[in-house]
Amino acid sequence: MKKLLLIVAIPVLVIVLGIVGLVTLVNPNQFKPMIIEQVKNQTGLDLEVKGDIGWQFFPSVGLELGRTELKNPQGFSKPNLFAVDQVSVSVSVVPLLSQQLDIGSVTLDGAQVYLETLKDGRSNLDSINQSAQTTQDQNAAAEQETAPTDQSSDSKSSASNWQITLNGVTVSNAQLEVNNFQTDSFTKLSNVGLNISEFVADQWTKADFSLDGENNQQKFTAKGSLELKLSQDFKQYQVKNIDFAATYNDGVNQVESAQLTLATFNFDQANRLDFSALGMAADMKFDAKGGTDFTLDSAISKLDVKQLTLDAKLEGEALPKSAMDINMASDLSFDISKGFLDFVLESLSVNNITLDGKATVQLDDIPKVRFSLHSANIDLDEFLGLDQQQSADNSETNKPASTASAQEVEPDLSALKQLDVQGDIVIDKFKASNAHMQNVKTNFHINRGVASLNAFSSQLYDGTITAKGQLNANTSPATYSAVKTIKGVKVQPMLKDVADNDMLEGTGNIDVNVKGKGLAPTTMKKNLTGTVKINFADGAVNGINVAQIIRENYAKFKGESLEGTSGPQKTDFSAMTATLNLANGVVSTTNLTAESPLLRIHGEGSADYVNETVDFLVRTSVVGSLEGQGGKTIDDLKDVTIPIKITHTWSDPKFALVFDDVLKQKAQKEVERVTDRLGIKDEKTKEAVDGLLKGLFN
Repeated sequence: MKKLLLIVAIPVLVIVLGIVGLVTLVNPNQFKPMIIEQVKNQTGLDLEVKGDIGWQFFPSVGLELGRTELKNPQGFSKPNLFAVDQVSVSVSVVPLLSQQLDIGSVTLDGAQVYLETLKDGRSNLDSINQSAQTTQDQNAAAEQETAPTDQSSDSKSSASNWQITLNGVTVSNAQLEVNNFQTDSFTKLSNVGLNISEFVADQWTKADFSLDGENNQQKFTAKGSLELKLSQDFKQYQVKNIDFAATYNDGVNQVESAQLTLATFNFDQANRLDFSALGMAADMKFDAKGGTDFTLDSAISKLDVKQLTLDAKLEGEALPKSAMDINMASDLSFDISKGFLDFVLESLSVNNITLDGKATVQLDDIPKVRFSLHSANIDLDEFLGLDQQQSADNSETNKPASTASAQEVEPDLSALKQLDVQGDIVIDKFKASNAHMQNVKTNFHINRGVASLNAFSSQLYDGTITAKGQLNANTSPATYSAVKTIKGVKVQPMLKDVADNDMLEGTGNIDVNVKGKGLAPTTMKKNLTGTVKINFADGAVNGINVAQIIRENYAKFKGESLEGTSGPQKTDFSAMTATLNLANGVVSTTNLTAESPLLRIHGEGSADYVNETVDFLVRTSVVGSLEGQGGKTIDDLKDVTIPIKITHTWSDPKFALVFDDVLKQKAQKEVERVTDRLGIKDEKTKEAVDGLLKGLFN
């Protein structure tokens, strides 16, 4: 028994005597010059240890270091690159005999790091990087001179047998400043805190952190916690109970709270992630939450996300309609090694609009996006509040054109130059600007600044519409072109829905071929050029009764009354065609024709669609009885061409009969009838009569 006690007591006594001797005989401050010299050799920077280095021997042996500063090179604004108020660390001695590294609590208080880049590109880290590279080169040369031996592998094997424990790490009042005078940017982290509980390999360790930060005008906070388990060889790890929260404010946008929670994280297994965010983006308030189950392989080469959900609410005057409810469910997979994303949209609803579809993204300098979307019903008027917007636009049109032009600017389309997006959209029912369409199908491609509408087709008002177009944002201002064909459309219900105007009836075919430059509203109108060909059948022009205008004016000329003979304000036609030419803000035509059993109409003139005025002349020939147009016949005007002048504004057009031409034609016909009745065939006599007639009207 005495031998046993002696065997135990001797090592303990040796350790105790060693500690006493270490504390009493060795002054740790004598190592200051050596530490300063080694730091200078390794970093090229000066180290200043202002406080004393003190021993710590309970409950384990360690050192405490007071105020210590690593000086900046000359020419930088801050005196120090790194400074710390206090550092303490300890190691238990007895466990070392059993290959156990038992580190006590590590405390770091008041650490300050200042990273700086000058306008000429020099950084206060340059000397450290250069010294580190020199040391690395020297070590590589030494390794080449020394042949590998079995001892090295034995040492590695021996090192792997060590067990390491850490009682905890505490970082408090830490600060980091990054100042770059080249980019005029500034980042600061303050009140940085970190607490790590006792660490033992293959056991769960908890870590908490917090910080305040600012980046130029942006301010943010972050805090969080997690539990971590490391394997003995540090090659395998597990994470659970991740909880992260943050705030953000840049003076315009504000995130009051953003939170992310992750119950577990394991490679090659499904992990549950939940998130939420609440705040303001400009003048828009948002409240969003969602979650997903995701799997990441151990090679970090593929990410699978299942049932990604989003439930958000947006409010604000900037929205076309507030509030806006957004709900989404989707799946995606991301091949990280190839930079390829495959996205499946199971459902997306924004208020009353629903979408489904799929998309792929190939990451590159300009990502390549391909997609296909479908919706059962889209009502843009209800979604965007276009009715209210249209009312506002109408009030704007009453302002002088010069004022509107002064306020107009070309839209910024530079973002289109960074896109390569192509896709198909199919909409079963679609409504925009109160126009109703069905079976809408479209394909478009935005490729590095050029947006092409490759195909568009739809059914509308018992007819069809097809279109193609292109917008080139690589020119300044942007240029565009469009080709559109409308067949068999019922014109009146379409005009009634779109423009609240029922002036035109019939079945219409319209061919549009236009181009232009500039997208500011007035600029677009002025620079639009091209043609619009119309061909209407079995219709009518409402709001004007050409036959009635002829009867009334002719009756006034003869001093007669047409009381009780007024007909409907409508002019029927069996066919109407015209080619409209657009240029310099004016639409003009020389070949407007309309036919009916009673009338033949030819029109020519122009309309200014910038100022919305009209100057048009319609020549009407009476070829049948006018009784069919709601009044008595005027047989003596038969075969006479009657000009009607249309002027003033679109909203209040004025109609006037150019009766001088009517009288000339009437007198001419009477002369021809008299000369024929009298049998006058002498050309000189006819010329004399014609000259007399011209003298009366000129």
